[in-house]
Amino acid sequence: MRTVAVQAKIIIDLPMISRSRIQFVMSLQRKKVRDIEKLFVIEGDKMVREYLMSGKPVRYLIAKPEFIGSIPAGLADCADETIPVTFRELAKISTLKTPHNAIAVVPVPEAESGHDIVPVGLCAALDFIQDPGNLGTIIRAAAWFGISEIICSNECVDLYNPKVIQATMGAFLNVTVRYGDMKVFLEKARKQGLPVYATLTEGEPVYDTGLTDTGVILLGNESRGISGELMQYVTTRLSIPKFTTARFGIDSLNAGMAAAIVFSEFARRGYSK
Repeated sequence: MRTVAVQAKIIIDLPMISRSRIQFVMSLQRKKVRDIEKLFVIEGDKMVREYLMSGKPVRYLIAKPEFIGSIPAGLADCADETIPVTFRELAKISTLKTPHNAIAVVPVPEAESGHDIVPVGLCAALDFIQDPGNLGTIIRAAAWFGISEIICSNECVDLYNPKVIQATMGAFLNVTVRYGDMKVFLEKARKQGLPVYATLTEGEPVYDTGLTDTGVILLGNESRGISGELMQYVTTRLSIPKFTTARFGIDSLNAGMAAAIVFSEFARRGYSK
């Protein structure tokens, strides 16, 4: 029997989380399992708390009793099941080197086709982004600069990869991310008369280029850039000028940094929501 104090409450006979439950949560690190179960994992006090406050459904809240006792009254009741655990038990489930105090297992929202809807206003389109940290950073930058929709090619890393979710720091709650055939999506955008801005190493400096409040900001793969077959849809080539003569160690920016800079220039001109 374990007795754990939670603020003024006492939880008695706190059951240990079962081995099968631990294995199930850990299995959600694999995309194949996430696709079958339609569930994904959120880690960290801030993200779990904000997710609960958003009112979205939660299948399991797995947390230290101190965390459960610290959240506003009634929030823990939003979860189908709340499972108090020790730090040691949490460490068995966590994908982090230093686990936080809470993990939530939540449903994957119903998917939308990426090429069925061309967003009104500005959106970002990502071609073959493979690094989870880059995708998470791009989502975070989009949320910060008021871009609420991102279209990913089918080859992009999965949004619900734990490393992507962690890198967003909760910004995924504010951005709609859809997957689809990028060629079909861009073709439809062009037929609707929308400009397609491509971020390239060679192009017009983003600070000196005429921009609009509608269109698609297209970002390419970390190493190969934008696929050749997509270049036919590009109407404006943007580049980020280098403001130094240094030659070593800074030959390029990663996709997340480039996205943030380009998004910020559109936002500076009032072209985002």
